[in-house]
Amino acid sequence: MNRLRVTSGPVLALVAGWLATRALMLGLLALGSAHVLGGGSVSREVWRLYFHWYGVLAQGTFPTHDTLWQYPPGAGLVLLAPGLLPWLSYFEAFVLLTLVADAAVAVALAVAGRRTGRSLRGAALWVGGLPLLLHMPLARYDVQVTALGVAALLALGRSPRAAGVFGALGAVVKVWPALVLLGVSRGRATRSAWSWATAAGCASLAVLALLFANPFAFLREQGGRGVQLESLGGTALNLARHAGWSGTVRYQYGSMELVGPQVHTVATASLALTAAAFALLVVWRLRARHFSPATPYDAALTAVLLFTVTSRVISPQYLIWLLGLAAVCLTSRHTRQRPVAVLILLATGVSTLVFPVNYGAVIDGTWPGCLLILARNLLLLAAAVLSFVRLWQSTRPPANVPASRALPEPGRVPDRAALTGS
Repeated sequence: MNRLRVTSGPVLALVAGWLATRALMLGLLALGSAHVLGGGSVSREVWRLYFHWYGVLAQGTFPTHDTLWQYPPGAGLVLLAPGLLPWLSYFEAFVLLTLVADAAVAVALAVAGRRTGRSLRGAALWVGGLPLLLHMPLARYDVQVTALGVAALLALGRSPRAAGVFGALGAVVKVWPALVLLGVSRGRATRSAWSWATAAGCASLAVLALLFANPFAFLREQGGRGVQLESLGGTALNLARHAGWSGTVRYQYGSMELVGPQVHTVATASLALTAAAFALLVVWRLRARHFSPATPYDAALTAVLLFTVTSRVISPQYLIWLLGLAAVCLTSRHTRQRPVAVLILLATGVSTLVFPVNYGAVIDGTWPGCLLILARNLLLLAAAVLSFVRLWQSTRPPANVPASRALPEPGRVPDRAALTGS
């Protein structure tokens, strides 16, 4: 009984915190047109753009020749899901389903955190960190995608097959969850997770191709994207406006992008940096020798951070992904990513000051706007570098222990001779 009272207190606090913060987020969503919150641009994406795509998808086809449609075909199912609640408006149903996904993430993190040797810090980070983005998470489908990524990571310890399926479904919806399988320990777990992910991904795409026309139309629009104002390259160009750069900001491909001289060079450099980040991750994977129970979590966060900071686009909703992955890391007492999680929390708070609160200043390129986006991106860059360094260090064998005698990977039975030295 005593143990039950001790462990139930933090859980009740999490429940109360979730209810209170989500009520606040709903209130902000209702007041989203207030000038201090950046006007009505946050919720408009659901009731105007998502609802428009819902009408197209309901006809059995994906949007074509639509520069705003840049998402893998699985996203169509998420946007169609509000139709399952016909007694609600599309906007109401979308927000309700987003809250359900949000609650599912919180519950999964809390359940994982109550296991032996685990921590509830991850659930606390998710419950307390998501509201830093104000009402924006309720008006984007990134919470649903994050739920699939979190499910994949938390399933790894018990069922690599399920982890592979969740990762594949997430990738079919928004690509990045494919990265969560990067840190699976070598051997049977990797073969199982990756083979099931490949099978589930191919099967999902095949079914979508049978049910809908033009499932891969998004590739043409995705390839045409330029440099978004909020990316690292966009930040540099925005600052260059104060030094006489003649470029301008234009709304295209669903975001505010920079147009003018050197933009193509910056976009190419971003793609090259993304390729370099991928190469770094491959080198890490090949040289990693010591896998702890937290390594898959830490590797997932590192990979998504690296791909985020090198991208031509860093939208504010990307912080939802990072919060979810950081929360999974904190469920394990073995994680090396605690300082990274702090940097992500700071970046989340600053990101809200960028969008929606002061986005007009960012677009106009004023000094306050430039400095806000610079601060957010420097925090993300620092988080990415620190995350990779700590991941690299955590998977190298101790300096005084030969690689052949490093600790075994989780799930692998250690050799008696290796432990005794005989």
